[in-house]
Amino acid sequence: MGIRNKLGILGGSFNPIHSGHLMLAQGALETYELDLVLFMPCARPPHKDPGMLLSGEVRMEMLEAALEGDLRFETCSLELDRGGVSYAVDTLRELTDRYPDSDFYFIIGDDTLVELHLWRHIYDLLPLCTFVTFARGYDDPIRPDMLRLDAPWPERLLSNVTMGRRFEVSSSDIRHRVAEGMSIRYLVPDAVDMYITEHHLYLGDR
Repeated sequence: MGIRNKLGILGGSFNPIHSGHLMLAQGALETYELDLVLFMPCARPPHKDPGMLLSGEVRMEMLEAALEGDLRFETCSLELDRGGVSYAVDTLRELTDRYPDSDFYFIIGDDTLVELHLWRHIYDLLPLCTFVTFARGYDDPIRPDMLRLDAPWPERLLSNVTMGRRFEVSSSDIRHRVAEGMSIRYLVPDAVDMYITEHHLYLGDR
């Protein structure tokens, strides 16, 4: 067997992408020696209110602006192209067909880890990738029983929990700051800050 590529997957609404996303991707790339991280904006999130979700085209343009010049990171429009509600199990099946010589590392936070049991066809999804979790370190360590999954998955998932850098920012915070006329400098890449300003985005978000 030849050398297999190690591809990271960072999914989300990216509404907008912010510096926390980039720090998370860089941490995963370095910790797990990934060859590339794919930033994959969802078409429609399955477990969140879409709220002020901008079009896929606009979110992708912000992603491309943020990642320009960094060869470690790439955008992937697979879920946007597929449309509808974005389920990870469908995405991983398609990625497995598209990149048969790659191993996939799905990058999540510890808040997502304890919700994996709610994901669509989770027992079909788990064998398709390695979930790598970055914890914020504010709460007590996650116990196997908290994951509500059958053995051996709790132990396997918890073996790939890494302490992440603390960076208190969220896309909703950024949207709120823009709506209130506050600066988002340093919270998002400069190119994203400029894009939001030039296109008058999030001004109606309260």
